[in-house]
Amino acid sequence: MEKIQKILVVSRSTLECRKALHYGITLAKQFDAELYVLQTFYNVFGLKGWNLPIHGQMVREGFEKMQTDTKVEIRRMIEQAKENDLKVEVLLREGKFIDEVSKVVEEEKIDLMVLASHSAWRLEHFLFGRDNEDALRKLPCSVLFVKDDPEPLE
Repeated sequence: MEKIQKILVVSRSTLECRKALHYGITLAKQFDAELYVLQTFYNVFGLKGWNLPIHGQMVREGFEKMQTDTKVEIRRMIEQAKENDLKVEVLLREGKFIDEVSKVVEEEKIDLMVLASHSAWRLEHFLFGRDNEDALRKLPCSVLFVKDDPEPLE
């Protein structure tokens, strides 16, 4: 087995990132690896041709607030890793998920990517596309999918 020196945790929202980040921190400690945390943003509401019943300024302000809140949450989440003397670098990118992840994997020479698995429902495909499939097929590094706990049955 190759030595894992650089681990990338990818998030598209802070809720899904928590569990993936926990795995990333644990693995970085075990392998004495550097940890990168990538938060990607893709403004689906900025696409041309949409006829939304809300003002464009409201959408832009909402998107900017989401970015700011996410930056604060990511910084808070990685304090645990820094307290354990792990080298952590936070990256924030706006653009198409697979394009931004591919750039980071190539630029930083990532060995392992940790990514939260998301449900394959229609809404998720609208918001995230088929990102997990793209990551498996297109990226040169190994990928660890962290499955979210299933919803309780009623």
